[in-house]
Amino acid sequence: MVRALWSGASGMIAQQTNVDTIANNLANVNTVGYKTEQNEFKSLLYQEIQTRTTTANGIQKPVGAQVGLGVRNASITSEFTQGAFQASESSTSFAISGEGFFALNNNGKTVYTRNGDFHFAIGPNNQMWLTSSDGYPVLNTNNQPITIPADYISSKVQVDANGQLTYPDANNNQQPIPGMQIGMFQFQNASGLFKTGGTMYLPTEASGPALNEATNAALTKSEIRQGYLESSNVQVADEMVNLIIAQRAYELNSKVITTSDSMLQVANDLKR
Repeated sequence: MVRALWSGASGMIAQQTNVDTIANNLANVNTVGYKTEQNEFKSLLYQEIQTRTTTANGIQKPVGAQVGLGVRNASITSEFTQGAFQASESSTSFAISGEGFFALNNNGKTVYTRNGDFHFAIGPNNQMWLTSSDGYPVLNTNNQPITIPADYISSKVQVDANGQLTYPDANNNQQPIPGMQIGMFQFQNASGLFKTGGTMYLPTEASGPALNEATNAALTKSEIRQGYLESSNVQVADEMVNLIIAQRAYELNSKVITTSDSMLQVANDLKR
């Protein structure tokens, strides 16, 4: 019965983490570029009660007897499915159609995100820098900050599906700004990325290094949609169902603990 107590407790702890994850998903239902997270569980070690033996007649028994010792969280995985596009009035709002990520310079460290809610900010030499809402510079295909000359008007800058920044000439024809193409990067295993907070990620050994779409011909190129933002891919209905299931599982595990406690109480009373 002590095993039952610990198994029930492990189930309650695991389901509490599950509820925490669901709550975080629901809290970020309106966060641009957020990717829903899902709990995965694993069974703990099994304790062997009876090994596979033979009967009195020497016949081999088909199975032994083992009992599990509970459950724990194995991982919390981000699901990088495409989120819905949401129209935006800002000319510096960008959504990615495909597997790509934007690259940002976070205090000298390159981080990656699907959040394309960008803005122009005045930087050194009065140049206009394309930055995230937190002020981190957006990087081009050469991993350099995207800038436009000081005499350009930011509202006239356009971005095509390949991420190339353009500006109207004297005849009002859009001309590419040399070297200013928004970088798009992919990963062999995006689920292995390390979450640094918000909607930013760092590559790990599990994700593999960032693959530059501009220099890797084997990759399927992503497309950028100006004037749109990628909503979170959280499905509220699914999360509410998962929340109900987690709550019921938590209640069942608490019932295991109270039942085990009652059985132990009965065993204690036998000596009286």
